[in-house]
Amino acid sequence: MVTFYFYSFKKGDERMINWNASRFELELISKIAKRAKEDVFNCTNVSVMDLVMDVEATHCNGNPLKLDELLNSDRGNFLHDVTGIYHHINRKTGKLEDCFSPRYSL
Repeated sequence: MVTFYFYSFKKGDERMINWNASRFELELISKIAKRAKEDVFNCTNVSVMDLVMDVEATHCNGNPLKLDELLNSDRGNFLHDVTGIYHHINRKTGKLEDCFSPRYSL
């Protein structure tokens, strides 16, 4: 079983992850994560909570997402964004790496 951990650091550390999504944003993120688990990661050990944290960290740490559009996107674009976020996020900083950019970024 693969487990991913997010690390946040003490205040003053430039690598501290921002977890300040609004309630409305968190509702959309939760729906995105549930769809991703059902449609994309259904045969893996990736949990809905892992996906919620990945999407929230991406959205709140330098790459704001068009959450409503992502949730309602077609399967191909949805697959691109959620798998790309999952594979390219730095779980220590919340930033996307390797020049990956979700299609539903602002």
